Amino acid sequence: MRNPALKTAYAIVVLTGVVYAFVSLEGPNGIPALLAKRSQVAEYEHQNQQILRENTQKEQRIERLENNPIEQEMEIRQRLKLAKPGEKIYILDDASSATNKK
Repeated sequence: MRNPALKTAYAIVVLTGVVYAFVSLEGPNGIPALLAKRSQVAEYEHQNQQILRENTQKEQRIERLENNPIEQEMEIRQRLKLAKPGEKIYILDDASSATNKK
């Protein structure tokens, strides 16, 4: 009589373990959450690569501005809208502001 009772107890323990594993894997901290976290990490890595690329471009631009007086002059003239004697500056509206006026 002891043998069938022992088998039943083992079956209940195994069944309980299987149910617990299923609930754990399908719950809020289970496989769907793991997949969501992985996709979020991949997105953050992609954004990080973009930011690093932008930083490199900006550092190169700063270096060019520091070392190239012609480029410095062009940047200053462009930002401050300055002109040399005898030059004329034409300021055009952007296409976006032209469409807003309609």
